[in-house]
Amino acid sequence: MKIISWNVNGIRAVAKKWFSDFVLEENPDILCIQETKAFEEQFLKDVWEIEWYKYVWHKWTRPGYSGTAIFYKENLEVIDYKNHFDEIEHFHSDGRVTEIEFKRTGSQKNIVLFNGYFPNGWTRADGTEMLSYKLEFYNKLIDYANYIRDNGKDIILTWDFNIVHTPIDIARPKENEASIWFLPVERAKVWELLDNGYIDTFRYLYPYQLDTYSRWSYRAGARPRNVWWRIDYFVVNKDFIENVADIQYMNDIMWSDHCPVKLELK
Repeated sequence: MKIISWNVNGIRAVAKKWFSDFVLEENPDILCIQETKAFEEQFLKDVWEIEWYKYVWHKWTRPGYSGTAIFYKENLEVIDYKNHFDEIEHFHSDGRVTEIEFKRTGSQKNIVLFNGYFPNGWTRADGTEMLSYKLEFYNKLIDYANYIRDNGKDIILTWDFNIVHTPIDIARPKENEASIWFLPVERAKVWELLDNGYIDTFRYLYPYQLDTYSRWSYRAGARPRNVWWRIDYFVVNKDFIENVADIQYMNDIMWSDHCPVKLELK
């Protein structure tokens, strides 16, 4: 099984840049998109209806902002899906989370896949402090994922985490010690998630690999020089890690400030 996750920074923009060819060539079983920045009606009218796929589109997207969607092949046995969680305000605000639960051949457990876009934590233009909101988002996610896992299901989290976990996940750690996305209090939340029984699949398979990033600034030629951050992850519960075959950061795909991330399951 192949799952691709991608912060497209506007699905209508990447649709003009051979997005359909990319999907047809890669042929993922599941495609998770963050920052759709579009309403469902705009997607259907102006973008492209992906053949052989069904989708879950978040209903609470603000115009031109945030938004998530999951596309999955018609033959995938999806049991349930959610595009918001009424009981968890953080999750459906701004269309930040979509979720599907599905069966996988040979597995005794159902798999719950979360596709999400974390708040970036920057102070808003009106002066509203957003870091505490971001940290509370992590608290809600950890509690909810634990609840699902403890009820006998496997977990796959694919997110733009908007946090750099370790110093080898950023090109210039010393210069960014006081920067949002790399603050100690933010990195501690990723450790808290992992300490609850979850695994960063990339660092599990490639613990010492350097110069692997997933997001680059549009400014100052950062991408050609490969100077930026790894903030896009696939995280799974410990019992599921044996099913992970490989993970790849597809940094040759240039149509967004993020690259797609491809997870392959055995």
